[in-house]
Amino acid sequence: MKTVRQIATEIVAREGGFIDDNDDPGGATKYGVTIHTMRRLGLDLSNDGVIDTKDVRMLSKSEATEIFVQHYYELPRLNLLPAAIRPSVFDMYVNAGGQAVKILQLLLREMGYELAVDGVVGPNTAQACQKAAQPDPITLRDAYGVARRNFYFRLADLRPASRNYVRRRDGGKGGWIRRAEEFVSSKYHLSHDEFQQRVAAWV
Repeated sequence: MKTVRQIATEIVAREGGFIDDNDDPGGATKYGVTIHTMRRLGLDLSNDGVIDTKDVRMLSKSEATEIFVQHYYELPRLNLLPAAIRPSVFDMYVNAGGQAVKILQLLLREMGYELAVDGVVGPNTAQACQKAAQPDPITLRDAYGVARRNFYFRLADLRPASRNYVRRRDGGKGGWIRRAEEFVSSKYHLSHDEFQQRVAAWV
């Protein structure tokens, strides 16, 4: 089983280097760490009294990994979740914050568990998730991955600027979809035709 630090290192590698995309509400980002996160944590790496894109560019892989472990795994208590689902929820938490847990909570509610959808891993969410993972945790992992993928599709339906993260310029699966499907069994991956059918209504 991979350690949380190994998972965080993989997330850093998956996120890539510095980008500043006008269509990304996260703003300037490096290794998945946004300028907003750096300001919230007070990471003035240049020591000039201002946290700006210069500080984002200065961020190292090891610093990004530590941020993810402390603030996107340990602080939101993802360790309380079943081991099989932690990597996907952790990856989604880096990508979307508390929305990652809300997706899980909505899934658990659909499965019949009564709990609040508040984006917080508390005792009720942890207990429901542990029960839902029995006897086959991979089924829960796959269901979460599909729910995560559907979240991305719905977001792109509502916000055209986000569609380039879902569909590449050549029409293939974009980074968000490929990212979600990394944590889903291959039999649940969308085929080329299924994907094209899902995005056909987009201009």
